[in-house]
Amino acid sequence: MKILVVGGAGYIGSICAEVLLDQKHDVAILDNLSDGHRRAVDPRAEFIEGDLGDRKTTADTLARLRPEAVMHFAASALVGESMLNPSKYFRNNIANGLNLLDAMLAAEVRRLVFSSTCATFGPPERVPIDEETPQRPINPYGESKLAFEKILRWYDAIHGLRFVSLRYFNAAGASEKFGEDHRCETHLIPNVLKVALGQKKHVEIFGTDYETPDGTCIRDYIHIIDLAHAHILALQAPGSAFYNLGTGGGSSVREVIESCRKITGKPIPVMEKSRRPGDPLRLIASSEKIKGELGWRPRFQTLDAIVDSAWKWHQKFPRGYED
Repeated sequence: MKILVVGGAGYIGSICAEVLLDQKHDVAILDNLSDGHRRAVDPRAEFIEGDLGDRKTTADTLARLRPEAVMHFAASALVGESMLNPSKYFRNNIANGLNLLDAMLAAEVRRLVFSSTCATFGPPERVPIDEETPQRPINPYGESKLAFEKILRWYDAIHGLRFVSLRYFNAAGASEKFGEDHRCETHLIPNVLKVALGQKKHVEIFGTDYETPDGTCIRDYIHIIDLAHAHILALQAPGSAFYNLGTGGGSSVREVIESCRKITGKPIPVMEKSRRPGDPLRLIASSEKIKGELGWRPRFQTLDAIVDSAWKWHQKFPRGYED
């Protein structure tokens, strides 16, 4: 298929583009490089530097390429920042997303895979979190993603724009070529590995008195390659759908740190701090729906396998894409 990957210079988008290319799809990437990296763009793909906020560039790109499908990863995605600057999140994640949808309609492109988030659920009433769990976001980031999911429902009903929305639970790991390098790194595994690389003195644990076996929060980590394969399967979905993505298991903050110690062979000191407001104690996904309907199966089931792939990439690129 001919596929436009919007946000394909970012962490998740770059690896999804790589896997698409490995499977012989024709890939073009649109990215403004505000959060992504030019070096994260697979050289086999056509690259267009552009911003979804620019309606003309977005429309011209879709009109020229006429892809069969679009994968949409371009979003602002920092929960804390969204609480300080909600305007940025509503403009980028909703208004700019509308520019993309309108450009797709004008170019008669009717298939979209959307990168959504578990933040649309907020603190869950139960775990594992399935697609029927009530969505009650507690920050502008989650609210903006939920709002766009609702917009997609209407564009499907009115315009016949078919979509699949994939809600992630803690993407992690790396491919051999591409990995995780955010300018503002908030994710646990790369921050722990920075300690192993000697770039930080310690890793911070926020809260050690949760009602979990070791007192720290539990999250469901999914390997980025498994995530990419879910996107490719979503291209074949018979109709519009929402799917949660995770492994169905969970690892605590202390378990992640211990895995990093084992894989890297480094001591990795920690500093314990008080809880952060709004951190749920346990977030675990139920992926039974996508397994049953699309046949998705995660191949990287262990935390050690995820950490090992990330460590190998960070050893090759200790300064990320700046190297």
